[in-house]
Amino acid sequence: MAIGRSEVSTQIRVQGMDCPDCAAKIERGVRRLDGVVDVSANLMRQTVTVTHGSEAIDRPGLERAIETIGYAIAPDGQRFVCTVPDMECPDCAAKVERAIRELDGISEVSTAVMSQKVVVHYNPGKIGREAVTAAIRDAGYTVSEGTEEEEPSSFWRNREQVLTAVSGLFFAAGFLVRAFFPEDTHGPLWQGRPGWADTCFLLAAMLGGFNFFSAGLRALRSLSLDMDFLMTAAIVGAVAIGEYPEAAAIAFLFSVAELLEDYAVDRARNSLRSLMELAPETATVLRNDQELVVSVEEVALDERVVVRPGEKIPVDGTVFSGVSAVDQSPITGESMPVTKDAGAKVFAGTINREGYLEIRAKRLAAESTLSRIIQMVEAAEEHRSPSEQFVRRFARYYTPAITVLALGVMLIPPLVLGADFHLWFVRGLTLLVIACPCALVISTPVAVVSGITSAARNGVLIKGGNYLEALGGVRAVAFDKTGTLTHGQPEVTEVISLNGASEAEILRLAAALEQRSQHPIARAIVARADGVGLPEVSDFESITGQGVRARVGETTYLVGKPDLFADGQVAQLSRLQEQGQTAILVGTALEVMGVVAVADTVRKDARAAIDALHRQGI
Repeated sequence: MAIGRSEVSTQIRVQGMDCPDCAAKIERGVRRLDGVVDVSANLMRQTVTVTHGSEAIDRPGLERAIETIGYAIAPDGQRFVCTVPDMECPDCAAKVERAIRELDGISEVSTAVMSQKVVVHYNPGKIGREAVTAAIRDAGYTVSEGTEEEEPSSFWRNREQVLTAVSGLFFAAGFLVRAFFPEDTHGPLWQGRPGWADTCFLLAAMLGGFNFFSAGLRALRSLSLDMDFLMTAAIVGAVAIGEYPEAAAIAFLFSVAELLEDYAVDRARNSLRSLMELAPETATVLRNDQELVVSVEEVALDERVVVRPGEKIPVDGTVFSGVSAVDQSPITGESMPVTKDAGAKVFAGTINREGYLEIRAKRLAAESTLSRIIQMVEAAEEHRSPSEQFVRRFARYYTPAITVLALGVMLIPPLVLGADFHLWFVRGLTLLVIACPCALVISTPVAVVSGITSAARNGVLIKGGNYLEALGGVRAVAFDKTGTLTHGQPEVTEVISLNGASEAEILRLAAALEQRSQHPIARAIVARADGVGLPEVSDFESITGQGVRARVGETTYLVGKPDLFADGQVAQLSRLQEQGQTAILVGTALEVMGVVAVADTVRKDARAAIDALHRQGI
């Protein structure tokens, strides 16, 4: 890939690079090599991108340098990402992985249930993408290339929901018929036509079971017994012995359970989707002194990007020109906007609140801080906790064992002890139903991904389930106060009167001037004044990064930083700064009338939270 007129890059996949310290060691080691301009290690993709001069670099030398540091080079190949919409649980993911790993030329496979993605590394000389997608389809799943998110469908377009609802109606109808027409016939199919109640139960069983019958038969055919097989066998067996209500109950309740499971997984996916929505889709770039709107993926390194007030910053970069207050809370959690001027770093997904900025892109869209956060959350399932790993291994042997045990319960007592076959057959079916491992297998990954995505939305980055579970052994915690022990938004904490002006007058003047500003500090001042009885202002002017100026009556007032005033260094400033408060001065160019102190206030339950941690020995 071309980087510039005289620079190109080489990408190497590295095995075992699974922490920031690993990445830092590799970057330091490779950067020492002759001809290397820059090195960037991507933990989520486990790749090292080396930027070097236009002359060809010694790739074997690069690989030897990485191996000397203590890391292995992943085999060459191509990476293929596809979406499997009906991969709804870890058991499904395991079947998809097994189907792909059986193919020749596959070096690595990873699945993510929450995003329904399958990532395959393969040798194009031995196998093609078509063979991979065919293997997924042969395993019983639909597949589409790419990672596009589907729009949520309505209730009536969701086949599983409709079939489950209709199954429930027939299930209820069967009991109603039984209640009002007790003489209705009942018995196995071979003993005559079933009555109306049994017909309702049969329809309920067939409609509810239609959601998983095909999957259960595929599991039997491939001898990869799973929960779908267990439920299919239980329904068929119940119908065979004339237990129609039991068959209907199994089909309907299992379908409801599957929908609830899907709902839990979808909630985790929605959390991830809301994180993705932070990233803007387009950027305004300057090319040949003309503004062009392009996709963020088309923004090149060192290209100038224009960001106007209220717009999201599309790429990571540095400010080329302009001054503005940037809301970084979506990325860093900081409650107060940060003033950015020439040379300051900015992040994709943050919001330009005030001024006009021109930014020089320093990272491609796929490598931005926000993209890496999203990739970290998406890859969280690959960093499985010990509990998740145990549950997955357990479920792999559990289902076949339960199937064999259920067959033993059905056959051994009647054949060996002469017990009633009907009774023990029902008991065997009951064992199949209650032993279904679905909830067991899905519970841990759903809890882990929900926790990680929720934490990410609140500014806490957890790399994977293993790290989340490790929190149970934490004995010391260091808090950054912003947005954790505090509310994450500024409030007026103090109004100081100077030179004879009253506190009420100072607050009214500050609110009158600030009511036209969208800055969070301005909103905090206006909220404290309640917007009641504010004087009219004219000749309003916003001074980016400093404050505002306007006329009230015949006098021009200033509200903002000390630098706006001829004598802005008042005595109270040092005390307020030591307390972590932001001081906003109010007055004229020649005289400071007062100070409005603004700060991110401590949450009411912060002390209780700290006390609770202390009681746990942390």
